[in-house]
Amino acid sequence: MKTKSHEASADVAAYRAIDLIYHSYLTGLILKVSSQAGPQRAAEIVFRTFRRQQLARFLPGLKKLGLDGLPNAVACAQYHYLSNQVGGVKVEYIYESDKKAWVRYPPPRWIWSGTAICGIPSDVSRAMLRGWHANNGVVLGNPRLGFVCTGQTVDGQPGLEGYYKEWDRDLAPEERLQFSPGERCPAFDPERAPKLPENTWPEDRLLKVLRNYSMEYITSIVPETIAALGPDEGGHLAGAAARLIGMHTFDQVATHLGGVEPGAAGFAKAFVRIARGQGDDAELSQDGNAFIVRQTSWRLMSERESLSPAVFDAWNELWVGAALAHDRFMRIDITERRDRGDAYWAWRFC
Repeated sequence: MKTKSHEASADVAAYRAIDLIYHSYLTGLILKVSSQAGPQRAAEIVFRTFRRQQLARFLPGLKKLGLDGLPNAVACAQYHYLSNQVGGVKVEYIYESDKKAWVRYPPPRWIWSGTAICGIPSDVSRAMLRGWHANNGVVLGNPRLGFVCTGQTVDGQPGLEGYYKEWDRDLAPEERLQFSPGERCPAFDPERAPKLPENTWPEDRLLKVLRNYSMEYITSIVPETIAALGPDEGGHLAGAAARLIGMHTFDQVATHLGGVEPGAAGFAKAFVRIARGQGDDAELSQDGNAFIVRQTSWRLMSERESLSPAVFDAWNELWVGAALAHDRFMRIDITERRDRGDAYWAWRFC
């Protein structure tokens, strides 16, 4: 039995499963680091993750969304509104003037879904704003642009909210992110909010964006965790969180996929489907009672260079955890690793 992968048509069910896995892993990894390595180190990892995302995605995103000709404060707020909206995040936008525009993330917060909100320290939430919002003016070459946070959900306020503002003077680095909890975001009017043009954002493109949204956070946070904490501690925490998430999301993943057949054969087929849903060239073959999955691509980390082997080891624990939930007697072996010079990545399930 041998099949070959290509993204000839969108596998919507696989996209949803992938979004669930990586969204859960993002939240779980931050909780794991925060509880076992401490809030300060978790905040540093979140800062590094969001700063990397901001440097890689912000300017290209402004252009893709057609916002690069707007006043800076307005462009920034509309960027967060539109880019998060296509990622499935609940978000609001309010225009006040060309030099002041609000963005608000009402509950439930996407990144801290469910009960996770109770385990997130305030400093970790602030680190997201330091990593991204505080740096937009720098990237735009506008030293007068900053962000004022007026509320955080983790502090018991009804949403993470604030506004981009262009001052009449250059801001010092420590002024690029300010806090003003006494202010309140104006009411949101969806009819006055920007909308994506349907001709450039058809449904199939939006589905891929939803998949990519969660994947890109893992592309950033796993390497940043290992870079910040080292391959031993960082790899251990990232891997431990991955295994737990793999185990605890597998039932939902299987439901998204329409069910997973019993045993190694069923899991291997589901594994290939998820790999292809991520855009990888996965192939499935059978060797006796074992099922082999090979792929030459690893789209999740294709943009990252000089990765520690601990990144793959940690990420792979997602599938170890999922396999344990599916059949705790099933054996998984990694027989080839392209990051170590082999022609493929290869998994053997039996």
